[in-house]
Amino acid sequence: MTDFSLARRLTAEALGTALLLAVVVGSGIMGERLAAGNTAIALLGNTLATGAALVVLITVFGPISGAHFNPAVSLVMAIRGELPWKIAVAYLPAQVVGAVLGVWCAHAMFGEQILQVSAKLREGPAQAFAEFIATFGLLATILGVVRFKSDFTAVAVGLYITAAYWFTASTSFANPAVTVARSLSDTFAGIAPRSAPAFIIAQLAGAVAASLVFGWLLKAKPAAQSIATEQPATAASKVASFG
Repeated sequence: MTDFSLARRLTAEALGTALLLAVVVGSGIMGERLAAGNTAIALLGNTLATGAALVVLITVFGPISGAHFNPAVSLVMAIRGELPWKIAVAYLPAQVVGAVLGVWCAHAMFGEQILQVSAKLREGPAQAFAEFIATFGLLATILGVVRFKSDFTAVAVGLYITAAYWFTASTSFANPAVTVARSLSDTFAGIAPRSAPAFIIAQLAGAVAASLVFGWLLKAKPAAQSIATEQPATAASKVASFG
């Protein structure tokens, strides 16, 4: 990733986020049109398309920008010192602009009015808490997989989001840029602008909480401390093995 200029990294974030939102909103429109009023079938189509697209998009853009496509992810990477703050701050507008352009592309593909505002309310503490959990789980997935099996990140994120569409009451937006962009689509995937602030606050809180929890959980002990705190027999056997 360090081999790519900032301009290329910002373009990758904007383009990847745009394609993600084109999939999210486009598959929602298609699913709703074909489901003949069956919301579960429409959501299933929306889910499978989004999860599959995430695997591809992260695989393609990951080596360039890290494939965050999400201000919450960029925030956590900056907090952890894995992304310079000036680059994280630059990523945010690229992600939001890309997300909005992706929504407009989906509208254009399906012959919808390009400029829209959603009327779909997603309100209440349960919905906000669902977004906290969705985002906490997303960051847990990313941090854990990057720590232990980094080449599985794209698949793990795609699988997690596929599951989270169904186990969270909010259908797992888990992304402030996605939330802003989906407020501009009065379609199956939309969210009313008045519902968006609670989602975004919950998402950022979930991301920070995941950063704190997994910052502690994934921190390995120094080798000397590990030996000293093991069971006496285990430590003794290790010392003996060096004798």
